[in-house]
Amino acid sequence: MSDLVLIKGAGDLATGIAHRLHRCGFRVVMTEIEQPTVIRRTVSFAEAVYVGFNTVEGVTAQFVSDTLEAADVLKQGEIPVMADPDAKVALQLKPGVVVDAIMAKKNTGTRISDAPLVIGLGPGFTAGIDVHAVIETKRGHNLGRVILEGRAEPNTGIPGDIDGYTSERLIRAPADGIFIPRFDIGSLVKAGEVVGFVDDHPVEAAITGVLRGSIRGGIWVTRGKKIGDIDPRGRVEYCFTISDKARAVAGGVLEAILLLGKGRLFGLLPPQVRDGYEVI
Repeated sequence: MSDLVLIKGAGDLATGIAHRLHRCGFRVVMTEIEQPTVIRRTVSFAEAVYVGFNTVEGVTAQFVSDTLEAADVLKQGEIPVMADPDAKVALQLKPGVVVDAIMAKKNTGTRISDAPLVIGLGPGFTAGIDVHAVIETKRGHNLGRVILEGRAEPNTGIPGDIDGYTSERLIRAPADGIFIPRFDIGSLVKAGEVVGFVDDHPVEAAITGVLRGSIRGGIWVTRGKKIGDIDPRGRVEYCFTISDKARAVAGGVLEAILLLGKGRLFGLLPPQVRDGYEVI
């Protein structure tokens, strides 16, 4: 099995996965939409789509336009990111592993036949049907768990609890329009403070804390869309490092690859059956 891992999506969870796999010696390619709307831009390789590159905790991703450029970036020891929403171009690289980290809460087109090993993050995937393994993404006791049969916990629509705050942490668009931020990521904001505008509509912070994430200014948003995230813990350094959740999910992905793919990946073990699944 090839050591090339294709990660669909390049948001903060996908970046945590890419970062860990890259450090463990895997070659990683990532895909994104043409205009990413990630919130935690400072720790998302998706930002490379806009500025050409992004470095997160010592690992750099570069934006590329095709598979030839992707191959060059891989040779440089970095991570290529391409605007390839359906991953049709990236799949031509014949990855050994595909990780669907789009976080759409549904399967947007990933198939178990896309690669020798296919992994899905969170709700929307069924292990053994459309992917080989599912990684639990809901905060709590099972976060990062590798699921070899069945599904992850369903989406509740309620963000994970941080210091007693859930939905209050989120900043949502009050109307349709162009988002214009007033603060940079890492800034301290107060409850009731206007942190930006959607056209002429003010966007207010519901709680006091550090602006941990915000979509780029100038992007069209729809009413109710998540456009920012406030961290009530007030730790600025958390805005620029991979989160505990991303690290846990990344650990689950690495475990799934080693559990289901190590026979061919390292040439150490013959194919075998474990928990009813053939180890590839």
